[in-house]
Amino acid sequence: MTDRLRTDLLHLGVIAALVVLFLTLPTYYAGNLSRIMVLAIYAIGYNLLFGYTGLLSLGHAMFFAAGMYGYGLTAQLAGVPALPAFALGILAGAALGLVVGALALRTAGVAFMIVTLMFAQAAYLTILHFGTYTRGDEGFVVPSEARIVFGIDLSGETERFAAALILFALVLLATGRLVRSRLGRTLVAIRENEERTRMLGYDATRLKLIAITLSGALSGLAGAAYALLFGYVGASFAAVPYSIFPLLWVLLGGAGTTIGPLIGVFFMFYLIDTASGITLAYLLIVGVALVLLTLFAPQGIAGLIKRRLPWLP
Repeated sequence: MTDRLRTDLLHLGVIAALVVLFLTLPTYYAGNLSRIMVLAIYAIGYNLLFGYTGLLSLGHAMFFAAGMYGYGLTAQLAGVPALPAFALGILAGAALGLVVGALALRTAGVAFMIVTLMFAQAAYLTILHFGTYTRGDEGFVVPSEARIVFGIDLSGETERFAAALILFALVLLATGRLVRSRLGRTLVAIRENEERTRMLGYDATRLKLIAITLSGALSGLAGAAYALLFGYVGASFAAVPYSIFPLLWVLLGGAGTTIGPLIGVFFMFYLIDTASGITLAYLLIVGVALVLLTLFAPQGIAGLIKRRLPWLP
């Protein structure tokens, strides 16, 4: 069996496992799967930039928010139907990724992190400044008619899960193919040794710009999906925590692996959920667990699995 076939079977198995979990878990836990899959798409977008290309961004919330507001504002203010508004959300994330990437790539290392954080803060403050339209931290509810796709109301639990699963499956399978393609392998080469990649004749700056744009598009897709499926748009999703979350998810799940983002989101989501049911100081428990996991599994959960299964993408 080839590694490519093993990878495809692994991804299909993950998708099938999510369906089984939805059908067997209690209602509360099954209902969380939709949110986990949407956030996992966001983490996959971040992983493409950080895990595969080696660029550490501290401002990814601006791409998530761009997709969310790209969808939400066009649906609310212009009355655009769900699918065109959703496409505009993805386009907003990609366009912002292209613009920010073209400017941020003039820097490198720590400076790149700081520049992305500054852009994210500027985006957050812009949302607050135009509160007349964005409603600031209060946010707004997406009109019910803008959550209907092909006559199906996505506010229902089963319909929401099906839509989230379809989006996650498409992103997971597409990402799996991308990282095995020539572009994906070149991005990994940039991560490992950018200077040598340049010496081989590759335009590393152009390739990194492509990676940022694709990452912005996936993050924008996640933001638009969140607004579409959960019916809410708010400035809190553009704040600093939502730039730190994807970094934690990817580090915990396993940077540079296709299933790591889902594992990281799943682990952290239920870690916070369980700890908050035990004590009000749940962040202390979460922090200790994260430190221990980072110390004893620095390559993440999927990284541990990859030691035994080297073909894991």
